[in-house]
Amino acid sequence: MKTETVENMCGGKGHVIIKHVLGEKELNGKCGLYAEVIIEPGCTLGYHEHHGESETYYILSGQGDYDDNGTVRPVKAGDVTFTPDNHGHALANTGDTDLVFMALIIFD
Repeated sequence: MKTETVENMCGGKGHVIIKHVLGEKELNGKCGLYAEVIIEPGCTLGYHEHHGESETYYILSGQGDYDDNGTVRPVKAGDVTFTPDNHGHALANTGDTDLVFMALIIFD
């Protein structure tokens, strides 16, 4: 599994750790990403839009505030988010432990 740390991802604060579960070959041009993502306390994944694709998060642990195209709501373990094509989202860790989730980007 390839792991990368991205500083100020999408204009966010701090960094985001991405553990790629599948690589480009396994995704076979049908998906843009399938990964476990970690946002440490005090860090955020900045607001960004998706065009030609959708993204789903499945929250595994921790808690945060999810910006769903301008509407902010709390998320916690067991929650699922969905961002359709031509919409945007962001995620901030609001807890004192890591916010961990699975991210799936599917091309439309």
